Amino acid sequence: MLLTQTLACETVFAVLSGQNLTEALSTTWRQNPNITPQQRGAVQDIAYGTLRHLGLLEAILNTLANKPLKELELKVLLLTTLYQLQFTRAGAHAVVDHAVNVAAKIGQGKGKGLVNAVLRSFLRQKDELVVAVQKNERAKFSHPKWWMTEMKNAYPKQWQQILQANNQHPPMTLRVNRRHGDADQYLALLAERGIAARRLSQYSIQLEKAQSVDALPHFFDGWVSVQDWGAQAAAHLLDVKDGMRVLDACAAPGGKTGHILELANVDLTAIDADAGRLKRVEDNLSRLNFSATVLAANASEPTSWWDGKPFDRILADVPCSATGVARRHPDIKWLRRPEDFAEFARQQEKMLDQLWPLIASGGKLLYATCSVFPVENRLSAQAFAARHPDAQWEVLSSEYIPADLSEGQLLPNSEHDGFYYALFTKAV
Repeated sequence: MLLTQTLACETVFAVLSGQNLTEALSTTWRQNPNITPQQRGAVQDIAYGTLRHLGLLEAILNTLANKPLKELELKVLLLTTLYQLQFTRAGAHAVVDHAVNVAAKIGQGKGKGLVNAVLRSFLRQKDELVVAVQKNERAKFSHPKWWMTEMKNAYPKQWQQILQANNQHPPMTLRVNRRHGDADQYLALLAERGIAARRLSQYSIQLEKAQSVDALPHFFDGWVSVQDWGAQAAAHLLDVKDGMRVLDACAAPGGKTGHILELANVDLTAIDADAGRLKRVEDNLSRLNFSATVLAANASEPTSWWDGKPFDRILADVPCSATGVARRHPDIKWLRRPEDFAEFARQQEKMLDQLWPLIASGGKLLYATCSVFPVENRLSAQAFAARHPDAQWEVLSSEYIPADLSEGQLLPNSEHDGFYYALFTKAV
């Protein structure tokens, strides 16, 4: 336990110092190649959980400590330990003892007594303390104040549900490859292995509990892919047909790329500015037994890669804050800043304006984000439509998408993450 607690602290420390959680965990795994799968899982749970409930944990710590902690390492140790004491079944006294041992190695060990006192004080009064600190909204919802204000303004009736959904464990959803079967057929295969699941749509399944892909029947033969139900809407809305020429802009990691090819035999080009992430696109295509033209390219600079032939469909998965998938990436809540959104909107404007001329007359462009903020969703789509009179805004419709995708905005709930879609047809 001492090693996992130490590594979890190092990971959270890196995030609170400005690094994103994915990169921080990658560094942890790279520097500790011999840790067991159980240790890796424990480190990941502590890091994710601490960041998911950071507002609450900080409020508890501020109440228990006599003065603000200047040493970030000591603060992180207390936060990760408070998470374990409040949200896990780990033995309380063992957790405290290990935290004290870790504290002894920080600086000159001067914080050892403080850690012991704070944690034992928490154990004595935790029930009433947790209730008391949640009178503060930052503690109750574990989101920055500015984020909560924006949600209240944008979604006056749903803001609490959105914030609460962001703090839940995300569902594990499968997309069934229609070339191998449908949801009912795959549910039968799951039942044979004792894996509980339910049908969301004809080709979508939600597992009752997350599973390793190794446990999923025929996963490596391409029968299913792990993809949020909200993300699955993209390929359906794109309405691809055999023989079309299709562009998947910002394609990595390739979930939507593979889905498009499941739906129709198209000539598909997948691009992404991050050459390193394209390996995941290629791996996904290989597992599904599909092929596509995969290019390391910037969608905002088509003159460097476009061959001049128009596309019938373009999926523009544009840069955004990723606030709709905050429960999968809880570090987003603490790393994003209000000023980030203007930059995302600027990037979106440039990309959309550069991609629109690549669409054939009568062709369609699907604008997509994994965000819940209107400034980079609805408002950005409206601005695009105003700049391009030949862009006809279409009604979103498909029997395979979530029913709440009526006005383009999906809000995170028990079935899917948060996404936004706007579909435009180029006038003939």
